[in-house]
Amino acid sequence: MDSDDEVLTLSASTLAALQEFKKEESERVEQFTKLSQSAQEEYDENQRQISIDLFQEDWQLSQFWYVDKTAEILGRALLEGADEDTVIAIASAPSVYAAIRKFPKEEIPTKHIYLFEYDKRFEVLAGKDHFYYYDYNFPNDIPEILRHKVDRLLIDPPFLEEVCQANSAKAAFNLLKKDKTSLTKKGDLKYKIMSCTGERMKHVIRHNYPETRMTDFYPEHSNLMNEFRCYASFEWSGWKFLPESAQGDA
Repeated sequence: MDSDDEVLTLSASTLAALQEFKKEESERVEQFTKLSQSAQEEYDENQRQISIDLFQEDWQLSQFWYVDKTAEILGRALLEGADEDTVIAIASAPSVYAAIRKFPKEEIPTKHIYLFEYDKRFEVLAGKDHFYYYDYNFPNDIPEILRHKVDRLLIDPPFLEEVCQANSAKAAFNLLKKDKTSLTKKGDLKYKIMSCTGERMKHVIRHNYPETRMTDFYPEHSNLMNEFRCYASFEWSGWKFLPESAQGDA
């Protein structure tokens, strides 16, 4: 028999040492997996404890946080009828993202919830995998990974002027899926859009988002007295559409 054909056999001691090495390696992998999972759970829990109150409003950036009740209602509107595959984006409304983070885990059906925000402080809130820098002046600068991948969007243009509103709308439609008819596994429409902004912008909103209507829900802010309205493409238990006479002309 040629040496190349010889069957390699290990001594009993070498075989035992190899088995012990494999056992130790398996234990190390298992321990590392547990540590990684624990660290992620701890990180997630720390995120859940972050309050919007920790972030001081910068009025030069037109930052005005929603009161807790408003943020919670808007968050629940985004999650209503969603499933684990639903992709949600929140643009320029970090207080809503913070509110969702505080919901019980069993009330958050999807992990695909992303924050788009100009203020980079909020990466601490969302985490680097769920935070994207967003400047309304550059509505086409949308990450390719989410371009036309978002099912549901809440967008709150920071300024009550037409350029900001128009650019925000461009960003919205760069994010949103083109399919507006698909249903979630719970039988609800996947596609939903909301824009919260001043009442006096209703004509602009009707032009920018023709599928939306002004609702009877009044978003409230902690330090802002302007009359804000919620414009949405859907009704639910949290609001109804106002009569057509109250809507802005297209």
